[in-house]
Amino acid sequence: MEFTRFNLPDQVLKGIAEAGFTKLTPVQEESIPLAISGKDVAAQAQTGTGKTAAFLISIFTRLLASKTETTVNPRALIMAPTRELVVQICSDAEQLGAHTGLRVQAIFGGMDYDKQRQALTDGVDIIVATPGRLIDYFKQKVFSMHRVEMLVIDEADRMFDMGFIKDLRYILRQLPPFEKRQTMLFSATLSPQVMELAYEFMNIAAKVSIAPKQVGAENIEQILYHVSRREKFALLNGLIKREENIERMLLFINTKIEGERLNDLLEANGFASAVLSGDVPQKKRMRILDQFKAGEVIFLVATDVASRGIHVDNVTHVVNYDLPQDREDYVHRIGRTARAGASGKAISFADEETVYQLPEIEDYLGRQIPSTMPLDEDFCFEYKRVARRKRPPMPVRKAEGSTRSRRPAGRRPGSKPGPRKG
Repeated sequence: MEFTRFNLPDQVLKGIAEAGFTKLTPVQEESIPLAISGKDVAAQAQTGTGKTAAFLISIFTRLLASKTETTVNPRALIMAPTRELVVQICSDAEQLGAHTGLRVQAIFGGMDYDKQRQALTDGVDIIVATPGRLIDYFKQKVFSMHRVEMLVIDEADRMFDMGFIKDLRYILRQLPPFEKRQTMLFSATLSPQVMELAYEFMNIAAKVSIAPKQVGAENIEQILYHVSRREKFALLNGLIKREENIERMLLFINTKIEGERLNDLLEANGFASAVLSGDVPQKKRMRILDQFKAGEVIFLVATDVASRGIHVDNVTHVVNYDLPQDREDYVHRIGRTARAGASGKAISFADEETVYQLPEIEDYLGRQIPSTMPLDEDFCFEYKRVARRKRPPMPVRKAEGSTRSRRPAGRRPGSKPGPRKG
């Protein structure tokens, strides 16, 4: 089905055409007609299925239908769990809504506080936000939520996982009652927790469920290598040298320390790489993502926390350098490639420490991941080694109120050890 089948405004159709969208994805085909007719929607859909475009097109269409002036108080609110996802949604909104005249503003922590506050004061139609800073501005009465006509909760399951549900409930209680606004909820899983939220704050939501097998998982070639931890980088190095058409590669690790070590090895061997972990400052994160999108960085190493909201086209390869500890994270990770109908490759390393996660992952997938043992030729490429990063020393804890350092029992300051007894 094509977008022209819907009764969409010309301004929206022009943005869709300029974005290069022609055919609707399954989640767009099912959710857009419901949304533009004014119904609440609770949709189960994985990342990379076109859900962002689905709710943005619906919002633009509905807001353009009622000609209302832009004020300091928004008419639509989009909530997301991570800063990166907020930035990505705003980027998509700029493209799809370029001809609508609607003002979209991102609100999240880690960026210029006064600048974001001033943007709200200047007037906004749509706010895209993480909960924390939005609540901060609201409590300062920088804006009001009484005019909100449409609400979108994106990646609702992650809101629970990341501990935002208390803040989200606070925001929902400040909005007009559910019968006076329209709500769209998107989640990878419509868990009992998510559905409880839908029952409490939505107006008899129409349920849309798009199973992962319907969204092109067959476009991802998956392969698993059984390899020891000490040989993982040698295997990765060999695969990079042998793989063709690597445009962008996203490498997932489980810890910040392992991510820094992997990035050191990649850089030492001439690969344009960068690392994202939870403690990377927001401005640096955005700069790294911009470099990754622009192709200045080809290899991006990331933890699961840092990867939320990474929506970059033309990621041709995903590598699970560490198998994830959560089986659902495997699907989330490999979904970073083969987006919007493209094809991609997902390579996973099962070492002696992470192989125990494999049965749960395969049980969740409902099938085995094709596996192989590395060939000798995969290790034939020499690589430069780097010194292991030293962990920071553990601080010596002193007794409360004490100013003295610890010393071995039985020794006085300045005394010399005596002869051994026995």
